[in-house]
Amino acid sequence: MTEIGNTFFFPWEVTLMEWLQANISDAWISFMSFFSLFGEELPLILIVGFLYWSYDKQLGRKVGLIAIMGLTWNTMIKNIVIRRRPYFDHEGIDILRVVEPEADIYDISAQGYSFPSAHSTNAVTVFGSLAINLRKRWFTVIAIVIPLLTGISRFVVGAHYPTDVMAGWMLGLISVVLVQTLQMRVKSTLTLYGILLVTAVPGFFYCTSADYYTAVGLMIGFMGGTLLDDYCVHFEDTRKPLLMAARLLGGLVVYLVVNTALKLPFSDEFLSNGSTAALMVRCARYAIVSFIGFGVYPMLFKWMK
Repeated sequence: MTEIGNTFFFPWEVTLMEWLQANISDAWISFMSFFSLFGEELPLILIVGFLYWSYDKQLGRKVGLIAIMGLTWNTMIKNIVIRRRPYFDHEGIDILRVVEPEADIYDISAQGYSFPSAHSTNAVTVFGSLAINLRKRWFTVIAIVIPLLTGISRFVVGAHYPTDVMAGWMLGLISVVLVQTLQMRVKSTLTLYGILLVTAVPGFFYCTSADYYTAVGLMIGFMGGTLLDDYCVHFEDTRKPLLMAARLLGGLVVYLVVNTALKLPFSDEFLSNGSTAALMVRCARYAIVSFIGFGVYPMLFKWMK
């Protein structure tokens, strides 16, 4: 699988990454690796879920939509540039935090392409959109520091070149500004969703990595779920700490259970083989999980008091 993709880099990138991995302690590598969490699926679901289910539904919708669109556009760019990850081509660089632990580390379809860094984009879209909407000076500092450390962690662990990270930060900023502007100017939710869906459709004609189909599935389910809430559910925010915690925990359970259940009809070999059928199943699985989480699960809130 490693022969797929393009290899290009600046010499200083490889020199820097090899020096970091050879000279900083295991404790520092573990510390930096921790910040990769802020760009990964489960922590981001918890953040957006907490906002949407408990704290402020409208803020959760804004942040969630920006994050999902940033991730979708990131994967579309990845599949155009098709840059190979640095550890594929440089013996002095080890991969210390695998993107997809269940797949072979050299399976480029499962591990995804390198440019731009999705973790860096995710951290900027989530924390950047929160900073813009919360307008708190202390949170603005957090919104700068966490994406910065998240991005640096990605080349410390050998998953990305530094230029991947820089491009990821830039794409995150563009996504925040673009989607936030559309949210303010396009008053019809259906029209807004239609515009954003159109930007994602071209990926079906050329994207071959699993991360694109994950992102599109999340997008479709998120849009469908929030529209279901608009027309049928109409759940309300809460400030009761125990109820907030219960909603968040319940949402996490729903996500884990549904996601696991939808895998059961298929073999592990099929789900990871990178075929068109497997990718479409992945897209459908994430669409269903997202739709249930954002649309169906909140129907239970009227009994959670």
